[in-house]
Amino acid sequence: MSEIKKCVTKDFEMEYFVFGNGPNNFVIIPGLSVQSVMGAKDSIEEEYKIMTADFTTYVFDRRKSLPGKYSIHEMAEDTVLVMNQLGLSDIYLFGASQGGMISMDIAIHHPDLVKKLVLGSTSSHVNPKQMGIIEKWIDYAEKGDVINLSLNFGEVLYPKDVFEQYRDYFIENGKTFTKSELKRFIVLAEAIKDYDLSKQVKDIQCPTLVIGSYEDAVLDSDDTMEIAQNLDFRSDFRLFMYKGYGHAAYDTAPDYRKRIYEFMKM
Repeated sequence: MSEIKKCVTKDFEMEYFVFGNGPNNFVIIPGLSVQSVMGAKDSIEEEYKIMTADFTTYVFDRRKSLPGKYSIHEMAEDTVLVMNQLGLSDIYLFGASQGGMISMDIAIHHPDLVKKLVLGSTSSHVNPKQMGIIEKWIDYAEKGDVINLSLNFGEVLYPKDVFEQYRDYFIENGKTFTKSELKRFIVLAEAIKDYDLSKQVKDIQCPTLVIGSYEDAVLDSDDTMEIAQNLDFRSDFRLFMYKGYGHAAYDTAPDYRKRIYEFMKM
């Protein structure tokens, strides 16, 4: 299995890990979470093993030390700085949820960097109803109510049967959340409030696959369709909608990785 690495710039540090030995660079930017994606390194590597022969895969966290206010655009620019420092170019980029927001920003502002783009369960902006869900998470985090934060997070991300199956896991996992993780989570979640790329989506220049879910309770299917409406004039645009897998289809749909892989290889 791969090791967690650290890229140090003059302003910040960012952790990442790498696996696979293919000639193409595949970058994954994960969604919003309380705990670092680095803790899921082994499972991510296993889930994306289909990519290893054709792609060298990089999974990036957010920067280590966060400013008090940190926008989606700043997250994107920091990730680009790290990718440039690592010498990455012509990347195949996949972002899920908040990671999709970051990936959209990268594709729009750095078109020469991105060869192909996959956006999963994401949005070009967030409406008041959706922000209400995120504000509930922020409120739980500010109060230190780790159990309800973890439970609500799981309940809205996953289908009901999956959530009920893993309810005890969410309770026990919530107990491991630290004060520093909650503080970090609040900053990352707050960034979504001012995020809006709805007028710039049409500026994406690379082949793009958008994957959504009709039962997305966080960033609903209308948002996925809005992205599609801005890109469906392109012959290299693709859209796929899941039924029954919820917001976290990127975790629950068994053919999700294969679908990304086949698009990347087209």
